[in-house]
Amino acid sequence: MPDINHSTSTRLFLSLITSLFFFCNTTFAEKTIVINTGFSHPISNDNQTGFGDKVLGEAFNRIGYKLETVRLPAERALINANNGIEDGDLLRINGLQKKYPNLIQVPEKIMDMDVVLFSKTLPSFKITGWDNIGTHSVSIITGWKVFEINMNKKANLIKTDNAKQMFTLVRKNRADFAGYERWAGLGFLKKNNITDITLLEPPLMSTPLYTYLHKKHKNLVPILAKQIKEMKQDGSINKMFNTILKPLIP
Repeated sequence: MPDINHSTSTRLFLSLITSLFFFCNTTFAEKTIVINTGFSHPISNDNQTGFGDKVLGEAFNRIGYKLETVRLPAERALINANNGIEDGDLLRINGLQKKYPNLIQVPEKIMDMDVVLFSKTLPSFKITGWDNIGTHSVSIITGWKVFEINMNKKANLIKTDNAKQMFTLVRKNRADFAGYERWAGLGFLKKNNITDITLLEPPLMSTPLYTYLHKKHKNLVPILAKQIKEMKQDGSINKMFNTILKPLIP
């Protein structure tokens, strides 16, 4: 006859190991935060080496979480984050929780965004503010609220799905300007070896960018803000800027 006690002990041992394995994997999964973004290179990329990826990745790592960033169309990213499909949005302007009530703004900014224009046909255009764009045509990426909110109503705002479409309109003289963020625009031009489009100065405006988390992670908001602040103080963020963004300066 088989040893019943030995057989039972074996089954209990295997059951314990299986449960422990399941628990460990579940725990690991719970420690991964998925943040979406409408930004691409050099702010965010699939290798998680963009400036935003690195800053927020390090901040989450310091509180015991692994960050995964996914790139989506800008408008879709906000909707998904607000609906809790992803855990939040990587970088957005201040105050979007008024329109997206399920999102909580992490109160410590990640970086400042220079809202700029790029042009092929008007490389010497003098920018004095939103109003002097006049009736010129400006291509933007759908979901970039800063342009939708501030752009002179007389201007011809052309919405596109992504940076490639936006800059293609400018290169084919179908739009006078492309409206974008400084580093994202410079990164796109350099990556695609585009030399016939000029960054216009000064910026239309500069505004701080913040991370937003879905309300299910509200307990992480003050902790994450504290880590971001400490990274500014210990030089971590400045080092990432010098490595990733500064080389893009013309």
